[in-house]
Amino acid sequence: MSKRLLLHICCGPCSITTLKTLLDEGYDVTGLFFNPNIHPLQEYVKRREGCLEVAEKLGINVIVKDNEYKPQEWFRAVAYRENNRCFHCYAQRLERTAQIAKKGNFDFFTTTLLYSKYQKHKEITALGYDLESAKTKFLYHDFREGWQDGIDISKEWGIYRQQYCGCLYSENERFQKELNK
Repeated sequence: MSKRLLLHICCGPCSITTLKTLLDEGYDVTGLFFNPNIHPLQEYVKRREGCLEVAEKLGINVIVKDNEYKPQEWFRAVAYRENNRCFHCYAQRLERTAQIAKKGNFDFFTTTLLYSKYQKHKEITALGYDLESAKTKFLYHDFREGWQDGIDISKEWGIYRQQYCGCLYSENERFQKELNK
């Protein structure tokens, strides 16, 4: 059985132990960097570069969709849905991942979003299963078990580490918490 897998990657640190796990399990992994949610553009570039640094260290190829970095489309997807913005953000990125995986004849797709203890794990998993097709399955794995190792290795390797999920809303929430201390 073939084990070609397309991995949606949100950033370098989240990809380290996720990739190590998948490679150890025998998957032929290709990364996908598609994240129109990341703001501002300078942050997007830092995260893209961190993703590519990790990919080089671990010997995988990454599809980078810079031509699809259209924050205005992300804002339209979450507009007036602030209370449920994460779902719409996950959906936009996972739908694109599933499309590329199907078109590229990958056997599986998954996401590094399943690594973060701050993301809505059940929503991501449900979306993944909803998006799978007969030929391209969603691979569920709870990558949170590698959380601390990913942090430690990213620091050791000097990979850029962000302080918020990527969207403007989460950045504002981070600063609000600091103001309210």
